[in-house]
Amino acid sequence: MPVLTRLIPSPVVVDIRPGALDDLAGVLDDERISHSGKLAIAVSGGSGARLRERIAPSLPGATWYEVGGGTIDDAIRLAGDIRAGHYDAVVGLGGGKIIDCAKFAAARVGLPLVAVATNLAHDGLCSPVATLDNDAGRGSYGVPNPIAVVIDLNVIREAPARFVRSGIGDAISNLSAVADWELANRVKGEKVDGLAAAMARQAGEAVLRHPGGIGDNGFLQVLAEALVLSGIAMSVSGDTRPCSGACHEIHHAFDVLYPKRAPAHGEGCGLGAAFAMYLRGAHEESAYMAEVLRRHGLPVLPEEIGFTADEFVRVVEYAPQTRPGRYTILEHLDLKTDQIKDIYADYVKAIGS
Repeated sequence: MPVLTRLIPSPVVVDIRPGALDDLAGVLDDERISHSGKLAIAVSGGSGARLRERIAPSLPGATWYEVGGGTIDDAIRLAGDIRAGHYDAVVGLGGGKIIDCAKFAAARVGLPLVAVATNLAHDGLCSPVATLDNDAGRGSYGVPNPIAVVIDLNVIREAPARFVRSGIGDAISNLSAVADWELANRVKGEKVDGLAAAMARQAGEAVLRHPGGIGDNGFLQVLAEALVLSGIAMSVSGDTRPCSGACHEIHHAFDVLYPKRAPAHGEGCGLGAAFAMYLRGAHEESAYMAEVLRRHGLPVLPEEIGFTADEFVRVVEYAPQTRPGRYTILEHLDLKTDQIKDIYADYVKAIGS
Protein backbone atom coordinates (compact mmCIF):
# COMPACT_ATOMS: atom_id res chain seq x y z
CA MET A 1 0.00 0.00 0.00
CA PRO A 2 1.40 3.43 -0.88
CA VAL A 3 1.84 5.96 1.91
CA LEU A 4 -0.37 8.89 1.00
CA THR A 5 0.51 12.37 2.24
CA ARG A 6 -0.36 15.93 1.31
CA LEU A 7 1.71 19.05 1.05
CA ILE A 8 0.64 21.84 3.38
CA PRO A 9 1.03 25.40 2.06
CA SER A 10 2.96 27.23 4.75
CA PRO A 11 5.82 29.73 5.11
CA VAL A 12 9.34 28.39 4.78
CA VAL A 13 10.34 30.53 7.75
CA VAL A 14 8.42 31.86 10.75
CA ASP A 15 10.63 34.10 12.91
CA ILE A 16 8.87 35.34 16.06
CA ARG A 17 11.12 36.84 18.74
CA PRO A 18 12.41 40.12 20.17
CA GLY A 19 14.80 41.75 17.70
CA ALA A 20 13.68 39.71 14.67
CA LEU A 21 13.34 42.82 12.49
CA ASP A 22 17.02 43.70 12.84
CA ASP A 23 17.95 40.31 11.35
CA LEU A 24 15.56 40.54 8.38
CA ALA A 25 18.27 40.77 5.71
CA GLY A 26 20.16 37.81 7.16
CA VAL A 27 17.02 35.67 7.43
CA LEU A 28 16.08 36.31 3.80
CA ASP A 29 19.62 35.51 2.68
CA ASP A 30 19.95 32.35 4.81
CA GLU A 31 16.60 31.02 3.59
CA ARG A 32 17.53 31.75 -0.04
CA ILE A 33 14.61 34.10 -0.46
CA SER A 34 16.85 36.99 -1.49
CA HIS A 35 20.63 36.77 -1.83
CA SER A 36 20.87 40.03 -3.75
CA GLY A 37 18.79 42.11 -1.37
CA LYS A 38 16.64 43.26 -4.32
CA LEU A 39 13.38 43.67 -2.47
CA ALA A 40 10.23 45.71 -3.05
CA ILE A 41 9.16 46.86 0.42
CA ALA A 42 5.64 48.20 0.96
CA VAL A 43 5.18 50.44 3.99
CA SER A 44 2.67 52.90 5.38
CA GLY A 45 3.41 56.53 5.96
CA GLY A 46 3.19 56.07 9.74
CA SER A 47 4.89 53.31 11.70
CA GLY A 48 6.30 51.84 8.49
CA ALA A 49 8.17 55.03 7.69
CA ARG A 50 9.76 55.07 11.14
CA LEU A 51 10.84 51.44 10.80
CA ARG A 52 12.25 52.19 7.37
CA GLU A 53 14.75 54.58 8.94
CA ARG A 54 15.78 51.82 11.31
CA ILE A 55 16.35 48.96 8.88
CA ALA A 56 17.06 50.65 5.53
CA PRO A 57 20.85 50.63 6.12
CA SER A 58 20.80 46.82 6.32
CA LEU A 59 18.82 46.57 3.04
CA PRO A 60 20.71 48.81 0.61
CA GLY A 61 19.33 47.03 -2.46
CA ALA A 62 15.68 47.49 -1.51
CA THR A 63 13.19 49.85 -3.11
CA TRP A 64 10.59 51.31 -0.78
CA TYR A 65 6.98 51.91 -1.78
CA GLU A 66 4.62 53.93 0.40
CA VAL A 67 1.06 52.54 0.33
CA GLY A 68 -1.68 55.06 0.93
CA GLY A 69 -4.38 52.72 2.28
CA GLY A 70 -6.01 49.33 2.08
CA THR A 71 -8.07 49.52 -1.10
CA ILE A 72 -8.02 47.34 -4.20
CA ASP A 73 -6.86 50.42 -6.13
CA ASP A 74 -3.90 50.83 -3.75
CA ALA A 75 -2.96 47.18 -4.26
CA ILE A 76 -3.23 47.36 -8.07
CA ARG A 77 -1.17 50.56 -8.11
CA LEU A 78 1.49 48.89 -5.95
CA ALA A 79 1.60 45.91 -8.31
CA GLY A 80 2.09 48.22 -11.28
CA ASP A 81 4.95 50.04 -9.56
CA ILE A 82 6.65 46.78 -8.57
CA ARG A 83 6.32 45.27 -12.05
CA ALA A 84 8.66 47.95 -13.40
CA GLY A 85 11.54 46.62 -11.27
CA HIS A 86 13.40 43.32 -10.93
CA TYR A 87 12.96 41.94 -7.43
CA ASP A 88 13.46 38.68 -5.57
CA ALA A 89 10.44 39.20 -3.30
CA VAL A 90 7.88 41.68 -2.00
CA VAL A 91 7.97 42.63 1.68
CA GLY A 92 4.85 43.93 3.42
CA LEU A 93 6.03 45.87 6.47
CA GLY A 94 3.20 47.14 8.66
CA GLY A 95 -0.30 46.30 9.82
CA GLY A 96 -3.05 44.32 8.13
CA LYS A 97 -3.87 46.84 5.39
CA ILE A 98 -0.26 47.07 4.22
CA ILE A 99 0.30 43.33 4.33
CA ASP A 100 -2.94 42.64 2.45
CA CYS A 101 -1.99 45.17 -0.25
CA ALA A 102 1.45 43.58 -0.51
CA LYS A 103 -0.10 40.08 -0.68
CA PHE A 104 -2.33 41.07 -3.57
CA ALA A 105 0.44 42.93 -5.40
CA ALA A 106 2.92 40.06 -4.98
CA ALA A 107 0.38 37.57 -6.33
CA ARG A 108 -0.38 39.84 -9.28
CA VAL A 109 3.27 40.09 -10.34
CA GLY A 110 4.19 36.51 -9.43
CA LEU A 111 6.64 37.20 -6.59
CA PRO A 112 6.84 35.63 -3.13
CA LEU A 113 5.59 37.71 -0.21
CA VAL A 114 7.38 38.27 3.08
CA ALA A 115 5.00 39.44 5.82
CA VAL A 116 6.62 41.59 8.50
CA ALA A 117 3.85 42.38 10.97
CA THR A 118 4.02 45.44 13.20
CA ASN A 119 0.88 44.50 15.16
CA LEU A 120 -1.14 41.40 15.98
CA ALA A 121 -4.63 42.70 15.26
CA HIS A 122 -5.96 39.60 13.43
CA ASP A 123 -5.06 36.29 11.80
CA GLY A 124 -4.75 37.69 8.27
CA LEU A 125 -0.99 38.13 8.43
CA CYS A 126 -0.39 34.52 7.31
CA SER A 127 -3.68 33.68 5.62
CA PRO A 128 -4.27 32.96 1.90
CA VAL A 129 -6.67 35.92 1.73
CA ALA A 130 -6.20 39.64 1.08
CA THR A 131 -9.05 41.76 2.43
CA LEU A 132 -9.29 45.03 0.53
CA ASP A 133 -11.84 47.84 0.31
CA ASN A 134 -13.54 48.28 -3.05
CA ASP A 135 -16.44 50.23 -4.55
CA ALA A 136 -18.92 47.67 -3.20
CA GLY A 137 -17.52 47.85 0.34
CA ARG A 138 -14.94 45.21 1.16
CA GLY A 139 -13.80 42.13 -0.73
CA SER A 140 -11.72 39.04 0.00
CA TYR A 141 -9.22 37.96 -2.64
CA GLY A 142 -7.44 34.61 -2.78
CA VAL A 143 -3.64 34.89 -2.73
CA PRO A 144 -0.71 32.57 -1.95
CA ASN A 145 0.52 32.25 1.62
CA PRO A 146 3.51 34.40 2.59
CA ILE A 147 6.81 32.62 1.99
CA ALA A 148 8.09 34.06 5.29
CA VAL A 149 6.59 35.65 8.38
CA VAL A 150 8.71 37.87 10.63
CA ILE A 151 7.31 39.25 13.88
CA ASP A 152 9.53 41.33 16.15
CA LEU A 153 8.02 41.24 19.63
CA ASN A 154 9.79 44.48 20.54
CA VAL A 155 7.92 46.19 17.69
CA ILE A 156 4.65 44.54 18.73
CA ARG A 157 5.03 45.94 22.25
CA GLU A 158 5.24 49.45 20.78
CA ALA A 159 1.92 49.07 18.91
CA PRO A 160 -1.29 50.44 20.48
CA ALA A 161 -2.65 47.95 23.02
CA ARG A 162 -6.00 47.86 21.23
CA PHE A 163 -4.38 46.13 18.25
CA VAL A 164 -3.01 43.32 20.39
CA ARG A 165 -6.33 42.94 22.19
CA SER A 166 -8.03 42.64 18.82
CA GLY A 167 -5.76 39.74 17.91
CA ILE A 168 -6.69 38.01 21.16
CA GLY A 169 -10.38 38.18 20.29
CA ASP A 170 -9.75 36.89 16.77
CA ALA A 171 -7.69 33.93 18.00
CA ILE A 172 -10.15 32.94 20.73
CA SER A 173 -13.04 33.11 18.27
CA ASN A 174 -11.53 30.05 16.52
CA LEU A 175 -13.18 27.91 19.18
CA SER A 176 -16.64 29.11 18.21
CA ALA A 177 -15.82 28.84 14.49
CA VAL A 178 -14.69 25.21 14.80
CA ALA A 179 -17.83 24.40 16.82
CA ASP A 180 -19.91 25.86 13.99
CA TRP A 181 -18.00 23.80 11.43
CA GLU A 182 -18.67 20.62 13.40
CA LEU A 183 -22.35 21.59 13.67
CA ALA A 184 -22.51 21.95 9.88
CA ASN A 185 -20.98 18.50 9.59
CA ARG A 186 -23.59 16.92 11.89
CA VAL A 187 -26.60 18.66 10.40
CA LYS A 188 -25.68 19.29 6.77
CA GLY A 189 -22.98 16.71 6.14
CA GLU A 190 -20.40 19.40 5.39
CA LYS A 191 -16.92 17.90 5.34
CA VAL A 192 -14.61 18.97 8.15
CA ASP A 193 -10.88 18.99 7.46
CA GLY A 194 -9.60 17.42 10.68
CA LEU A 195 -6.10 18.88 10.41
CA ALA A 196 -7.33 22.41 9.78
CA ALA A 197 -9.83 22.14 12.63
CA ALA A 198 -7.16 20.82 15.01
CA MET A 199 -4.76 23.64 14.15
CA ALA A 200 -7.41 26.34 14.57
CA ARG A 201 -8.74 24.84 17.80
CA GLN A 202 -5.30 24.50 19.40
CA ALA A 203 -4.41 28.05 18.39
CA GLY A 204 -7.55 29.34 20.13
CA GLU A 205 -7.05 27.18 23.21
CA ALA A 206 -3.42 28.31 23.59
CA VAL A 207 -4.49 31.95 23.82
CA LEU A 208 -7.59 31.26 25.91
CA ARG A 209 -5.69 29.25 28.55
CA HIS A 210 -2.51 31.32 28.76
CA PRO A 211 -2.27 33.13 32.13
CA GLY A 212 -0.20 36.05 30.82
CA GLY A 213 -1.17 39.41 29.42
CA ILE A 214 -0.25 41.79 26.62
CA GLY A 215 2.74 43.16 28.52
CA ASP A 216 4.29 39.70 28.71
CA ASN A 217 6.62 38.51 25.92
CA GLY A 218 5.66 34.91 26.62
CA PHE A 219 2.00 35.68 25.99
CA LEU A 220 2.77 37.74 22.86
CA GLN A 221 4.80 34.81 21.52
CA VAL A 222 1.86 32.45 21.98
CA LEU A 223 -0.57 34.95 20.45
CA ALA A 224 1.65 35.52 17.41
CA GLU A 225 2.09 31.79 16.91
CA ALA A 226 -1.68 31.27 17.24
CA LEU A 227 -2.42 33.87 14.56
CA VAL A 228 0.14 32.34 12.20
CA LEU A 229 -1.24 28.85 12.85
CA SER A 230 -4.77 30.12 12.16
CA GLY A 231 -3.66 31.43 8.79
CA ILE A 232 -2.08 28.09 7.92
CA ALA A 233 -5.27 26.30 9.03
CA MET A 234 -7.20 28.35 6.47
CA SER A 235 -4.69 27.37 3.80
CA VAL A 236 -5.07 23.71 4.71
CA SER A 237 -8.87 23.84 4.43
CA GLY A 238 -8.86 26.07 1.38
CA ASP A 239 -11.23 28.61 2.93
CA THR A 240 -11.82 30.59 6.11
CA ARG A 241 -14.05 27.93 7.70
CA PRO A 242 -11.65 26.95 10.55
CA CYS A 243 -11.55 30.52 11.85
CA SER A 244 -14.83 32.10 10.77
CA GLY A 245 -18.31 31.15 11.92
CA ALA A 246 -21.15 32.93 13.69
CA CYS A 247 -18.53 35.00 15.51
CA HIS A 248 -17.39 36.58 12.26
CA GLU A 249 -20.91 36.84 10.86
CA ILE A 250 -21.80 38.98 13.88
CA HIS A 251 -18.73 41.17 13.41
CA HIS A 252 -19.39 41.61 9.69
CA ALA A 253 -22.98 42.60 10.51
CA PHE A 254 -21.58 45.39 12.72
CA ASP A 255 -19.51 46.47 9.69
CA VAL A 256 -22.47 46.50 7.33
CA LEU A 257 -25.11 48.03 9.59
CA TYR A 258 -22.92 50.49 11.50
CA PRO A 259 -19.84 51.10 9.31
CA LYS A 260 -18.82 54.30 11.07
CA ARG A 261 -19.14 52.81 14.57
CA ALA A 262 -18.09 49.21 13.99
CA PRO A 263 -15.70 47.71 16.54
CA ALA A 264 -12.22 46.49 15.65
CA HIS A 265 -12.18 43.09 13.98
CA GLY A 266 -11.11 41.09 17.02
CA GLU A 267 -13.38 43.03 19.35
CA GLY A 268 -16.44 42.16 17.30
CA CYS A 269 -15.36 38.56 16.76
CA GLY A 270 -14.55 37.98 20.43
CA LEU A 271 -17.92 39.35 21.54
CA GLY A 272 -19.61 37.37 18.77
CA ALA A 273 -17.84 34.18 19.85
CA ALA A 274 -18.86 34.49 23.51
CA PHE A 275 -22.49 35.08 22.51
CA ALA A 276 -22.45 32.29 19.91
CA MET A 277 -21.11 29.82 22.49
CA TYR A 278 -24.04 30.78 24.74
CA LEU A 279 -26.48 30.30 21.85
CA ARG A 280 -25.31 26.73 21.31
CA GLY A 281 -25.89 25.92 24.98
CA ALA A 282 -22.21 25.89 25.97
CA HIS A 283 -22.90 28.21 28.89
CA GLU A 284 -19.85 27.35 30.98
CA GLU A 285 -17.55 27.78 27.97
CA SER A 286 -19.23 31.07 27.12
CA ALA A 287 -18.77 32.38 30.66
CA TYR A 288 -15.10 31.38 30.72
CA MET A 289 -14.50 32.93 27.32
CA ALA A 290 -16.15 36.15 28.50
CA GLU A 291 -14.01 36.11 31.65
CA VAL A 292 -10.79 35.82 29.63
CA LEU A 293 -11.85 38.48 27.13
CA ARG A 294 -12.63 40.83 30.01
CA ARG A 295 -9.25 40.13 31.62
CA HIS A 296 -7.58 41.29 28.43
CA GLY A 297 -9.74 44.43 28.22
CA LEU A 298 -12.01 43.21 25.43
CA PRO A 299 -15.77 43.81 25.28
CA VAL A 300 -18.24 41.01 26.00
CA LEU A 301 -21.36 43.19 25.92
CA PRO A 302 -22.34 45.54 23.08
CA GLU A 303 -22.91 48.35 25.56
CA GLU A 304 -19.18 48.29 26.28
CA ILE A 305 -18.49 49.44 22.70
CA GLY A 306 -21.31 51.94 22.39
CA PHE A 307 -24.19 49.79 21.12
CA THR A 308 -27.60 49.34 22.67
CA ALA A 309 -29.17 45.95 23.28
CA ASP A 310 -31.67 46.62 20.49
CA GLU A 311 -28.85 47.43 18.06
CA PHE A 312 -27.11 44.19 18.97
CA VAL A 313 -30.31 42.24 18.43
CA ARG A 314 -30.50 43.78 14.96
CA VAL A 315 -26.86 42.80 14.34
CA VAL A 316 -27.47 39.17 15.33
CA GLU A 317 -30.63 38.99 13.23
CA TYR A 318 -28.81 40.37 10.17
CA ALA A 319 -25.58 38.38 10.66
CA PRO A 320 -26.46 35.29 8.54
CA GLN A 321 -26.85 37.51 5.49
CA THR A 322 -23.14 38.37 5.61
CA ARG A 323 -22.04 34.83 4.69
CA PRO A 324 -24.65 33.24 2.39
CA GLY A 325 -24.29 29.49 2.34
CA ARG A 326 -22.31 29.26 5.58
CA TYR A 327 -24.05 27.18 8.23
CA THR A 328 -23.51 28.23 11.85
CA ILE A 329 -25.47 28.22 15.06
CA LEU A 330 -27.28 31.35 13.79
CA GLU A 331 -28.62 29.60 10.70
CA HIS A 332 -29.34 26.48 12.73
CA LEU A 333 -31.52 28.26 15.30
CA ASP A 334 -33.02 30.77 12.82
CA LEU A 335 -33.98 33.07 15.67
CA LYS A 336 -36.59 35.80 15.40
CA THR A 337 -36.27 39.25 16.96
CA ASP A 338 -38.08 38.48 20.21
CA GLN A 339 -36.15 35.23 20.66
CA ILE A 340 -32.82 37.02 20.25
CA LYS A 341 -33.91 39.63 22.80
CA ASP A 342 -34.79 36.94 25.35
CA ILE A 343 -31.58 34.97 24.83
CA TYR A 344 -29.47 38.11 24.98
CA ALA A 345 -31.07 39.03 28.32
CA ASP A 346 -30.21 35.56 29.60
CA TYR A 347 -26.64 35.91 28.28
CA VAL A 348 -26.18 39.20 30.14
CA LYS A 349 -27.33 37.59 33.39
CA ALA A 350 -25.10 34.56 32.83
CA ILE A 351 -21.83 36.43 32.28
CA GLY A 352 -22.52 39.27 34.72
CA SER A 353 -21.83 42.94 34.22
